[in-house]
Amino acid sequence: MKIEITRLPDEYWWGGAVGDGVRMPFGEQDIERNLNDWVLNNQASASLMSNMGRYVYSKEPFHFWFHNDRLIVEGEDLITGQAGKTLRSARKYLVENAYHPDGKLPHRDMFSKIQYNTWIQMSYEPSQEKVLDYAQSILDHGYPAGILMLDDCWNQDYGVWEFDTARFPDPKAMIDRLHSMGFSVMLWTCPFVSPDSRQFRYLESKGFLVKNANGEPHIAKWWNGYSAVLDLTNEGAVAWYTEQTDRLVRNYGIDGFKMDAGDPEFYPEDCVFHKPMRRAWQSHLWAEIGSRCSMNELRSCFAQECRGITQRMQDKTHEWGIGGMGELIPNGLAMGLVGYSYLCPDMVGGGMLGDFNSPNFSFDQELFVRYAQCAALMPMIQFSLAPWQVLDREHAEACRKVLQIREQYLSKILELAEQCRVSAEPIICPLCYHYPDEGLEKTTDQFLLGNDIVVAPVVEKNARKRTVHLPQGSWRGADGRLYTGGVWEVDAPLDYLPIFTKENIQ
Repeated sequence: MKIEITRLPDEYWWGGAVGDGVRMPFGEQDIERNLNDWVLNNQASASLMSNMGRYVYSKEPFHFWFHNDRLIVEGEDLITGQAGKTLRSARKYLVENAYHPDGKLPHRDMFSKIQYNTWIQMSYEPSQEKVLDYAQSILDHGYPAGILMLDDCWNQDYGVWEFDTARFPDPKAMIDRLHSMGFSVMLWTCPFVSPDSRQFRYLESKGFLVKNANGEPHIAKWWNGYSAVLDLTNEGAVAWYTEQTDRLVRNYGIDGFKMDAGDPEFYPEDCVFHKPMRRAWQSHLWAEIGSRCSMNELRSCFAQECRGITQRMQDKTHEWGIGGMGELIPNGLAMGLVGYSYLCPDMVGGGMLGDFNSPNFSFDQELFVRYAQCAALMPMIQFSLAPWQVLDREHAEACRKVLQIREQYLSKILELAEQCRVSAEPIICPLCYHYPDEGLEKTTDQFLLGNDIVVAPVVEKNARKRTVHLPQGSWRGADGRLYTGGVWEVDAPLDYLPIFTKENIQ
């Protein structure tokens, strides 16, 4: 099925893969995306919506292009139409007719507590001693206990979900100690299975692995090498995996799981699943498993809009522009619009390990602080690198102030998260979502927190001022000044995050 839509004057579109958020709104530039093939290692939705109330959606991943003021969509059972005359009205229609909210919310602590991940801090070499030292140093330097995520390599092998006793000789004692310090503990997992492991032999014998066209286990190439993959369409495979995670909860008191991978590009078109499906649905099924625990994190996802799942942005490089911090706000806006509102930016400073391990790598303290400011009033915030290890006194104090700012607005974030659970309205969104017809569609370096707080982080190196667009009305800046709607240049020293709250002036 194929549809073609002519773009109207001043019409802009959002949707598809959230990794394209940095290219949104669509309309003026050419873009092509096949949602079944590659979704930029992040979430995707088979839906598009415009600021003039038009929409397109399907139950299956589709292929779309914007070219010469034309939107072309190819897919199955495509539905298109108009609902009102704004971006918000189009999204509301999609929520009610395509997204199917489940009314659930991730664990409250995912919003209210700081998340700490071992990935950049410890790379592929975590250990019981390092984890406990990291947790203690968090407290010793005045940071609050939060959610501690043990990332890759805590386990014996992919698919063997048991602690590596060489690295973690007494995991129960470690987790008990972390709990006593005030931390919750999450473990990294993935749907991959190392081909030479004992679990591979068992899972192959049960028919629990994705197969290739020859009927043999499909071996996927991913960032850690080559692995077989659990077939999540097989109820037996899902039952086996959930027993592994349930055992970790029972035996060690694990609080939740970071569910990595599931990306559709790991499965060629000729892969054979137990129940026939498009490969993008593997991401959907992986999220279904993750949602069993309220303390969860997903990175790749399809068709799980408005569900009670934490969605993290793709790993970012340690740089200012595209690929790095420059994607945080526009991709975050895209996430909220297509229903992945319970979002967490990538870990402060970036989570692309190869970037940090590069021989030419240069750490940028200013970037680290501005990155934290970008994340401060998003629904969640996550660290890996310990700020006190990489920042001098000036930058460390600026980073600490970020958490003070977040604490001031935490009740607002929690209130909006609860409202999102009921209404499915995004927690953060572009200015044009609540303020249409003001020409704000292309303002993508600011965001609204709810409908009455404008957040405008600094996203350029060495900048100590920035241009801010405010919708019509009166806005009280964090500097105490009263601003009217329009374009302003405001001071933004290193330790300052420009925030503007709408005033109800009679």
